[in-house]
Amino acid sequence: MEDVAARAGVSAMTVSRVLNTPEKVRPDTRARVLDAVRELGYRPNFAARSLVTGRSGALGVVSFDTTLYGPASTLHGIEQAARTHDYLVTIVNVTTLNRRSIAEAVNRLRFQSVDGVVIVAPHESAADGLHHLPPDLPAVVVGARESLPVPVAAVDQAAGAVRATRHLLSLGHNTVWHLSGPEDWIDASARVEGWRSVLTAEGRQIPDPLRGDWSARSGFDLGRQLARDPEVTAIFAANDHMATGVLRALREAGRRVPQDVSVVGFDDVPEAPYLWPPLSTVRQNFTEVGRLAFRLLLERIDGRTVTPHRMIEPELVVRESTGTRPPG
Repeated sequence: MEDVAARAGVSAMTVSRVLNTPEKVRPDTRARVLDAVRELGYRPNFAARSLVTGRSGALGVVSFDTTLYGPASTLHGIEQAARTHDYLVTIVNVTTLNRRSIAEAVNRLRFQSVDGVVIVAPHESAADGLHHLPPDLPAVVVGARESLPVPVAAVDQAAGAVRATRHLLSLGHNTVWHLSGPEDWIDASARVEGWRSVLTAEGRQIPDPLRGDWSARSGFDLGRQLARDPEVTAIFAANDHMATGVLRALREAGRRVPQDVSVVGFDDVPEAPYLWPPLSTVRQNFTEVGRLAFRLLLERIDGRTVTPHRMIEPELVVRESTGTRPPG
């Protein structure tokens, strides 16, 4: 560290600040120090640093089903945020989210001396476990309901569904059919609530939501049911994969998108602009969710007061899969 300080023309204390709390150092000074770090090939000694700071420089993440786009993207956002602050991330994946699995995952991370944990908990069944986290371990939850004893970082799923539904009604459609996600998923329930609230406020018919499992296959199967009903002119699918299946089902049934039926998805997966037609959808900023979760956790680790629940607003992205209601 003394060599880095001499090369950058600063004190060893300034080098330490750049490596541990870079936001407290002026950008030009920070740049000089980081240039010196790269030139000299300096690597911090995490064991020594933990003895001085009382921190390990490691965070734990408990995650579920990272094969799905949403959880995988959230995890990537957390890792990105941690990397920019020179934190190591240890991930424990669980197959179910309940009190026992969460407790076991958190205990595994505590044995590795993490400074805190982020728990990605998209299931209603996780609530009991989240109410019994160790009180002495800083923790933040991503994607849970508001009534928890730990801070929550989440996207406002209901607001996204409201935007999607209002968009379809603004195009003249009489009502909107909804393909929902699995019953135990918090995001799925919130999207149903947002969709239903708009139809109720507008005095429109509220069709029974059709429940899928997030997969394109379920969207295809449910889309085939809707394609047979000539009254269906607008469909809001709870994620883009199901919307992809709907597009295929409508095409096979001879129903044109958007001339006969408009379709909106949710998530804005990378493939959405390249479907045919390009898919209108609700974009979630998973990178920002990761940053927010990491920021909240640092505040907890530092002992600062944290706002219990912080929401990120989603964005409606209008492409070519939505259009005005067909005449008749």
